[in-house]
Amino acid sequence: MNRIGIRREDINLFEKRAPLTPDHVKQLVERNISIVVQPSNERVFNEVSYSDAGAEIKPNLSDCQIILGVKEIPIEEIIDEKTYLFFSHTIKGQSYNMPLLKTLLKKKTTLIDYELIKDHKDKRLVFFGDFAGYAGIINTLWAFGERIFWEGKNNLFKPINQTIEYDGLAEARAAISEVGENIRRKGTRPEITPLVIGVTGRGRVSKGVLEILSLLPITEIEPEELPGFINDKTRHSPHSVYVVRFMKGDLYKPKDKGEVYDAKHFMHHPNEYESNLEKYIPYLTLLVNGIYWDTKFPKLLTKEYLKNYYNSGKQSLLKVIGDITCDIEGSIECTVKATDWKNPLYIYNPITGYRNKGWEGDGIVMMTVDKLPTELPREASDFFGKSLLPYLEELCRVDFSKSYEELMLPFELRDAVIVHKGKLTPKYQYLEKLLNQH
Repeated sequence: MNRIGIRREDINLFEKRAPLTPDHVKQLVERNISIVVQPSNERVFNEVSYSDAGAEIKPNLSDCQIILGVKEIPIEEIIDEKTYLFFSHTIKGQSYNMPLLKTLLKKKTTLIDYELIKDHKDKRLVFFGDFAGYAGIINTLWAFGERIFWEGKNNLFKPINQTIEYDGLAEARAAISEVGENIRRKGTRPEITPLVIGVTGRGRVSKGVLEILSLLPITEIEPEELPGFINDKTRHSPHSVYVVRFMKGDLYKPKDKGEVYDAKHFMHHPNEYESNLEKYIPYLTLLVNGIYWDTKFPKLLTKEYLKNYYNSGKQSLLKVIGDITCDIEGSIECTVKATDWKNPLYIYNPITGYRNKGWEGDGIVMMTVDKLPTELPREASDFFGKSLLPYLEELCRVDFSKSYEELMLPFELRDAVIVHKGKLTPKYQYLEKLLNQH
């Protein structure tokens, strides 16, 4: 039976999550699986709770065959011939992690990436997605309240705190529910009425966003209704928050004016499409971006569009962009850097490009925290561990000395193996070319 090690998170000093909670460890120990936990000063669960659950606490994991982490592991911490499970961020050939992948190959390790653990329908099974959405929208609403207050407008959103300031999700929900009740009773100020929030995507992230927004008195509007709605002041109510959901068919349009959006065609020929979102930007107060994006896709919001709009002299209603996806200069091109929970916000000025920390100054407030679930570490770890737990007992019985073809892995894990015994597995051979470029 393979022994499991849980390593400390040290690629990011602010990381408080763990792949397994003490309760999950207890369940595994009761199945006669040996667990070693590496001490950590940052982890939300202390060593005593793991020890009480039956784990051994020690800094060295060299006697563990399987090592679990959350984020990338520092190169110098990689141990030869171990099996690692973590989010590696390598399958797109991300240049910043090619040295990590090279080291994993050189040290003859096996790498199983959580992001690739999927069912027969290609649905991800081990993830933090909902919690990125929860933390992302809470932070975006907090940023909006601070921005409006800085502009000199006392507002009903000012009591909302940053996610990390709450003692868990329940407390955050209660605070936002109270704001929602005040909006129902008192209404928003005329300067921010109608308050329109655009949300992109239909996956786990946007699901989390919409779950939190449902605590407010929301009215949903279809994208094509938005221009007419904004121009008809008789439809505006200070006692409601208006939410617009943008699906892929709303976000992209064919460059050929005679064509219509086709999902299959888009996936095979994304270069024949362009952004359709930009035409809605003038009508939004907040934009929350939670959609999957690839470099082959058109950008949804470009720096050029924002610069031209601001230079036109037209009034911009857009106060805050919460880019939960946090692809640097990706779908939202003014996401020029990733932030952390200690400095989560910055200002992007579309004309000058100038940016500074916080919510003060000319431009758009950007919320681009790239590790949002760590702001809800206890609940996020519990959710994540529950999704991972069903595969660990079987994984502990796998003989990793065998060839990839002979590995008796659960179906869900087979295609999640990027590296085995220091070699790229067949599905990820394309990374060889990218490795040679770095």
